[in-house]
Amino acid sequence: MYLTKKHYVQRWEHIEDEKQFEVSVKRGGKDYPHVDTSKIKYVEEEAGYWRKANAIHGWFVENVQDGVDDCGEYWVSPRQIEEIYTECRQVLEDPDKAKELLPTRSGFFFGDTDYDEWYIRDIENTVAICENILNDMDDNGRLPYEVYYQSSW
Repeated sequence: MYLTKKHYVQRWEHIEDEKQFEVSVKRGGKDYPHVDTSKIKYVEEEAGYWRKANAIHGWFVENVQDGVDDCGEYWVSPRQIEEIYTECRQVLEDPDKAKELLPTRSGFFFGDTDYDEWYIRDIENTVAICENILNDMDDNGRLPYEVYYQSSW
């Protein structure tokens, strides 16, 4: 389970240099000639990783993927990051809310369905991941990159 930041970095002639990114690809300390850096559109950065956090996966399936669990890549809005962050914080403050807010899911490769210390660790990990993203928000609630969720079962 991955959350990815996608930074748009393609250069445009009509935008001032100080507002553009410079991308380089090196191998062994030397420029790598097999990548045309002028054609790179995005730089992807891992924002979060989970393993068998079935409650978190279930949240993304229901709230981001419209109930479709197909291992596809899905855009996650800043509002959705705030929502899962809020729900995780509520579960940490009152673990009795776990079954209501972030229920576990059973299934092939989905891991344990107990509300135990491993479940709480997944929730704590999610809070930390979301805090890192939310700290990048501007005053208008926008992020300087796009966020995507993808799972592989």
